[in-house]
Amino acid sequence: MRDIITEIWSTARRNKLRTALTGFAVAWGIFMLIVLLGAGNGLIHALMKNNDRFIVNSMAVFGGTTSKPHKGMKEGRYVPLRDKDIAITETQFAEHIDEVGARVSQQTVISMGENYISTRLCGIYPNHQQIDKIDMLYGRFINNIDLKEKRKVLVLGDQQAKELTRDVSSMVGKYLKVGAFAFRVVGIFKESQNGNADAMTAYTTLETLYGRSNQPERIVFSFHGLPTIEANEDFEKAYRGKLNRSHQVADDDESALWIWNRFTQSLQMETGMSIIRTALWIVGLFTLLSGIVGVSNIMLITVKERTREFGIRKAIGAKPWSILKLIIIESVIITTFFGYIGMVLGVAANEYMDATLGHDVIDTGLFQTTMFVDPTVGIDVCVEATMVMVIAGTLAGLIPALKAARIRPIEALRAE
Repeated sequence: MRDIITEIWSTARRNKLRTALTGFAVAWGIFMLIVLLGAGNGLIHALMKNNDRFIVNSMAVFGGTTSKPHKGMKEGRYVPLRDKDIAITETQFAEHIDEVGARVSQQTVISMGENYISTRLCGIYPNHQQIDKIDMLYGRFINNIDLKEKRKVLVLGDQQAKELTRDVSSMVGKYLKVGAFAFRVVGIFKESQNGNADAMTAYTTLETLYGRSNQPERIVFSFHGLPTIEANEDFEKAYRGKLNRSHQVADDDESALWIWNRFTQSLQMETGMSIIRTALWIVGLFTLLSGIVGVSNIMLITVKERTREFGIRKAIGAKPWSILKLIIIESVIITTFFGYIGMVLGVAANEYMDATLGHDVIDTGLFQTTMFVDPTVGIDVCVEATMVMVIAGTLAGLIPALKAARIRPIEALRAE
């Protein structure tokens, strides 16, 4: 075996360009497959993470602008949400709706001693914690008693709290100055990497203190019993029509009220991710196939160039198996070595993408989002891709090797 390795090394040194081209074809095919799959996984993971910020079976409703004239009123009229819309949602669609909430906000300054932060204070309902998947670190969230009694209670994000004091857990139970009012801190929540953290209080409290009565910015609710896209579309049509009529708007005017259905969005994202995965594998496999074709062509040329050599070997007593074994081992060694290089470079490229693009956060205005998360490929995929290339390289060398092993010495010696 040592003699075979030495001979292969000698052959590679004599044919540096040919060996380099073979190796490049192998390494490039594996490198591109791993990088493409890694980039696709980064995009898919980001979509999944962003979609995981809310429970799937929930909707959010926002005011909008009319796009059609109705009952003598022109299009372009702004349609704000009102408290009556919350009541309609709770009472007339109870068959599918679980809990209804709303949100209103006010820009303010929160201070503790000499430290202060400028932030947005949001008045919310207790179901906000469930819908937005808020994880409490200390204390509790806003509850129904806070809502009913209009308590001046405050829930802060952990990063907000750290700007006010070092000992975050000690803030629970203390009073902070919020604008011109004193609020009692009842809880600290873990801020999401993808969300703009807002301080929160009871919806009715903010309405009363800041004169924001009958001005909900959005209505949010969770629902059940709508398992398909068609069922959701029918519900949205009926719901939009009811709210539109209460605002003197045409039933089918979809611009007057904007409904963000996270369930249908999730289904559409799953379909999109499936398409992305399929497309990436197709492109990756064709890239791998181009590497296989390159290896095959080069191995065919290699065997053809060495036909006279094989003829001499057979003339002095070499058996067909020894020639066959030499070509196969050479093919396996070259594809394995350069395949490993391509795999390592591909993994390194994915790690680089993770260290750079994987930490970029984009501010959409409503929330912050990461467009690239964990752009990596499992080691099993890397190894399998390398093995495919090794097997393909072996087969590429085997076919011309069988032909070379069968050739008669006199014919081989006449070859040019």
